[in-house]
Amino acid sequence: MRVQSLTLAAAGLALLAPTTSPVAPHPSSGALGASAPRQEGSIRAADLLARVRDCTPVSRGRYRPDEGAAATVPVCGTDEAVFWTADMDIDCDGRPGPECNSRTDPLFSDATAYQQSDGRYLSAETLPYIVVPGVSAIWDHRDHGVRGGSVAAVVYQDRVQYAVVGDTGPSGIIGEASYATAKALGIRPDPRGGGTPSGVTYIVFKDSRATPIESHASAVEVGERMARLFVRGTEEQPRPPEKPQAPPTAPQEPTASEEPVDEWAPGGIEEPARADAESPEDREGRERRADREDKGTQASSDSGRAQEASSDEAGDSDAEAADGDEDGDEGDEGSE
Repeated sequence: MRVQSLTLAAAGLALLAPTTSPVAPHPSSGALGASAPRQEGSIRAADLLARVRDCTPVSRGRYRPDEGAAATVPVCGTDEAVFWTADMDIDCDGRPGPECNSRTDPLFSDATAYQQSDGRYLSAETLPYIVVPGVSAIWDHRDHGVRGGSVAAVVYQDRVQYAVVGDTGPSGIIGEASYATAKALGIRPDPRGGGTPSGVTYIVFKDSRATPIESHASAVEVGERMARLFVRGTEEQPRPPEKPQAPPTAPQEPTASEEPVDEWAPGGIEEPARADAESPEDREGRERRADREDKGTQASSDSGRAQEASSDEAGDSDAEAADGDEDGDEGDEGSE
């Protein structure tokens, strides 16, 4: 964690004047460009930069790149990441080593905001990490899935370096990374006058994490995966391949064991209701009328048979009467 203060820098120079060289301004370009790797992983710097061309601010204000400078740097965001483009100051805090200690850095602190899995502070000279601003009314990184160990892609010119969030800085200043991050990007890592005044893009992937925080291999693995998804967010998602349709088959005749199924039979498909279907009331009335007609027909038949029987009886009586008359006539003739 560093505070770029002209007063502190001047005091440091006065104390170290007999043994050290003056503090140099940010170099215009990295002094280690020839020996630094061009990029880390397979994601190109140009692809990442294309994804961050447009800025949707997520901070409530802007940050200063250095103490005393104008506040010009917003924190931008997408669904997958937050990002900003600023300078790079050199953080040499944490566990002391040959390159980062109280002799090489007048602002050296032996602590970092986050610690390793073994409880020790991070090593700025061996672990690539970035510094995020302290929580303030301008922006709270925790509200956007950014915490200690979150993975970042740091882009400078045509180089990509993966790092973790390893420290916090002043609440109004942005643009800082560890000695190891600067060195990997070809930026002069000297804490007294190294860094670069502009052109560094910091992309922090939301809710990502290297485990443990001190494992750079984990940061590269997670960062490469998240960066690939981040870059693909600008591409049109490919359509899933269509399944090949099976060719139509000719209908097969049912075998002896496969009898045709009457789809209107019980258990089959329900027969659709017909518009002229007879209601239960109509059916009951029709049955009553048919019953009355049957009874009327039966009564007429019985009456006809009764009339025939009566006619037969009357005919028999007339015949008997005629026979009697004939017998009487014959008797009269005999008496004569």
